[in-house]
Amino acid sequence: MDAVRLLGWLVLSALAPGAAHLRAGWRRTGLVLLSCYAVGLLGLLAVVLSAGDITSLLGSLVDDTWLSAITFGSALLGIAWFALMVHSFVVLRPGGLRQAEQIVTGTLAGLLSVAVLAPFAVATHTVWTLKQAANSIFHDVQPDPQAQGEKLTERRRDPWAGRARVNILLLGGDADDNRPGVRTDSMNVASIDVRTGNTALISLPRNLEEVRFRPGTPMAERFPDGFRLPVDPGGGRSDLLNSVWEYADAHPEIFGGKRKQGPEVLMDTIGYTLGLDMDWYALVNMWGFARLIDAIGGVTLTVEQDVVFGKYNEGLVKAGTRRLKGADAMWYARSRTNSSDYIRMHRQRCVIGALLDQADPATVLSRFTHVAAATKELIQTDIPRAMLSNLVPLALKVKDAKVTSIQLVPPLIQTYDPDWDKIRKLTQKAIRESTGAQPVAVKTPAGIPTKSPKATKKAAAPTQGLTDGCGRL
Repeated sequence: MDAVRLLGWLVLSALAPGAAHLRAGWRRTGLVLLSCYAVGLLGLLAVVLSAGDITSLLGSLVDDTWLSAITFGSALLGIAWFALMVHSFVVLRPGGLRQAEQIVTGTLAGLLSVAVLAPFAVATHTVWTLKQAANSIFHDVQPDPQAQGEKLTERRRDPWAGRARVNILLLGGDADDNRPGVRTDSMNVASIDVRTGNTALISLPRNLEEVRFRPGTPMAERFPDGFRLPVDPGGGRSDLLNSVWEYADAHPEIFGGKRKQGPEVLMDTIGYTLGLDMDWYALVNMWGFARLIDAIGGVTLTVEQDVVFGKYNEGLVKAGTRRLKGADAMWYARSRTNSSDYIRMHRQRCVIGALLDQADPATVLSRFTHVAAATKELIQTDIPRAMLSNLVPLALKVKDAKVTSIQLVPPLIQTYDPDWDKIRKLTQKAIRESTGAQPVAVKTPAGIPTKSPKATKKAAAPTQGLTDGCGRL
């Protein structure tokens, strides 16, 4: 056999294991290898077809057991395929070639063996990185033994327990080395239809005053007339909505000595304010978010006008449409210079919308290691690890579904004197408009003051697409 034919059979063996063995007369070995290969392909096809749709399959693949199996299997298969290529070269008897041809074919065979191994190595590294990132962000919740049996079976059949919507509190934390605690300066509730992925994004202002707490809770007992504290020595206020987490963490005595109650208190408070049952929260470190933007190669934004930032106004994000790095995107979203909280909320919404639009699967996969590393430093959440296999398909639905948003800011809502009943009605309106459902009756719970019927009637207000209004003054 000449060198060209030998290399041809070797390439064919890379695509159809066993071909070289058949050519070399190793019929039994060749047939076994080809049969195993065919069975493997049919098994993979069966798995894909049985999954029903690609989103369900992706959801299953982020299960910890599957990730471990894929990591081990990919590594093992890569080594086996590498060994197969080496053995295929040997059985084709390269010793019958001239010395120069042996050197050339041996070198090319080695390169081909490495090329065959490379995809498996990349897959092993990628899946292992995903497993590590998922396990560092999402944590297992120890099940109550009494919650097993029928409840567990029902949960597997319907992970949403019969609920039509899931409500997730998305927070942007403004932690600072020079200040203890966490200030949640960006607060949005994503209310997601679990069937369609249609989402209503409700944005709350950081400076909402006299926040009311659910009756019967420790915070309601401490602040029966709303969250109110003396003015700070510098003239600022530490009793706004963005301070609830920090205050709860700083006063464990209110909760019988229990520490780190901030997330639970803020979730309950915002849920009570909006009239929604909150499922989970996700706290994003705002500057970690900048690292995530850098990890996907930046984000394209239209900056409506020059945005000045920095302690001495030394920074500038120039107006115009271009791809921004993470730091510039964050300064665009968060700069307070010559700006109000409500303009900042608008810019933050534009950044989130642009990221959702531009973080397509191909981009994320091509830069996956960078994305995973940034994400591990970015997110704090109480979403259970076991729910990730259900949330991945839901997140993919959201990306392609209708996302409407509403900002509960002036003149719609006066932050210094909020109309709590109006806030709840606007929330329900936004959810209805995201699904096209008919109006529903809204009850105002005890403890939430209401304005006059005339004032509430003016609640008709605007929901809009996530990126509506972005890119223009």
